[in-house]
Amino acid sequence: MSNLPPMSPTQQKAITASRGKPRNRRTAWAVQGRLRPRNFFVLALLGFIFPLLCWAALSASSLVDPVFLPSPLAVLQRGRSYLLEDDLLTDIGISTARVFLGFLASAVLALPLGVLIGTYAPVRALLEPLTDFSRYLPAVAFIPLIMLWIGIDESAKVAVIFVGTFFQMVLMVAEDIAKVPEAQIEAAQTMGATGGEVVQHVLLRSARPAILGTLRITMGWAWTYLVVAELVAANSGLGFSILKAQRFLQTDKIFAGILLIGLIGLLTDQMFRWLHRLCFPYLRH
Repeated sequence: MSNLPPMSPTQQKAITASRGKPRNRRTAWAVQGRLRPRNFFVLALLGFIFPLLCWAALSASSLVDPVFLPSPLAVLQRGRSYLLEDDLLTDIGISTARVFLGFLASAVLALPLGVLIGTYAPVRALLEPLTDFSRYLPAVAFIPLIMLWIGIDESAKVAVIFVGTFFQMVLMVAEDIAKVPEAQIEAAQTMGATGGEVVQHVLLRSARPAILGTLRITMGWAWTYLVVAELVAANSGLGFSILKAQRFLQTDKIFAGILLIGLIGLLTDQMFRWLHRLCFPYLRH
């Protein structure tokens, strides 16, 4: 028999009511709260529509010369003519290939190097300060050297994107590896795992979601370096078209090119998000 006093009718009702309520339910405005997919989509759409309306109102107010700020409709019309008359699809394909080649070249070298830096203290002491120093060097400053060493062909443009993403990716991957809880490493070592097995089955497995997030972020940086890369004696691509339009004060074409790069970058980012949900469905998204 329990020595606890009997519950009052009010306490019994409160317990019965609490059993019917879902636990861990967070409102939208709670800390790290969640939104329903429909509500998220509506708010995301408003986030795009509001700046567009502000842009349209400012361009229609005659406060800014259309040479400096064309209307959204003028940019849309320029994008249509760009597609029908100026071979837009070819420029998109060329620029996308340059971005992906530079990004893949960076990832192939940065991933193993970052794992080594994040895993072994001697490698970290040897390479982390140098990499940390190198990531502050602007990619634009390397353009003269790249032209001297590589030339002005496609490999030079890929090299600029590589330089712009490689050093940051190395340090971010190393940080992802270093954040793996030490308790997991000690548990594996207690069960007799070798150093290589700890790296393969503990560090890499635990850090995979974070590493994929790092790849997603650095892919965004690769797109931002596209225009810089196409400064290197290019005669095609979205960045080249933007620079060419600047010479003739075609501001509407500049806006069209910038928005296209942003749209393609957004689609790439969503691809990485989808891949993250597919590979790690157990994580909260």
